Amino acid sequence: MPYKTYKGMEIRISSKQILTVLQVLSWIIFVGLCFDVGCIIFNTGYAHFRPSSVNGFWNGSDLSALYAFDKGHFFAQATYMIIASVLKALIFYLIIKLFYDRNLTLERPFNPKVISTIGLIAWICVGTGLFSLWGVKYALWLQGKGITMPTADSLRLDGGDVWLFMAVVLAVVGQVFKKGIVLQTESDLTV
Repeated sequence: MPYKTYKGMEIRISSKQILTVLQVLSWIIFVGLCFDVGCIIFNTGYAHFRPSSVNGFWNGSDLSALYAFDKGHFFAQATYMIIASVLKALIFYLIIKLFYDRNLTLERPFNPKVISTIGLIAWICVGTGLFSLWGVKYALWLQGKGITMPTADSLRLDGGDVWLFMAVVLAVVGQVFKKGIVLQTESDLTV
């Protein structure tokens, strides 16, 4: 059990408390990502009816030059943003679902539901990384055509390589959990 001592006072943080904090943080991140997705979708649709709104599209990104150049390219760039944002929200939805369905327990951490969810999250991270990278490359291609484009950060497309790295880490964690199930089953059979 991790603990820290300050001037004779001992603070103990249990694993259950850490899981509770992680669950609350997951909810906060999930709600923020859903808000992000909703705003991007709304602003994309709203731009169709009021083209002047694209100069303050979302998160301060100015897509007016892109919209003036071609509406099709504008909607393609917005689609990359929407897909990447939806995939990010889906990752945190699956994490929350793990907590809500009580599949992630400290008594039996190695179970098939957790492994399948970790595998699914790893594949969604691959998709998030790919769509983020494709969206950035598309924005750079548009910049090469002379269109002023906002940064990848304001387009919510930065960090594609980080998402791919996270997918690899989760795949490794999934393999460790598979081995944990084998060991847990052997332990149950010997008792």
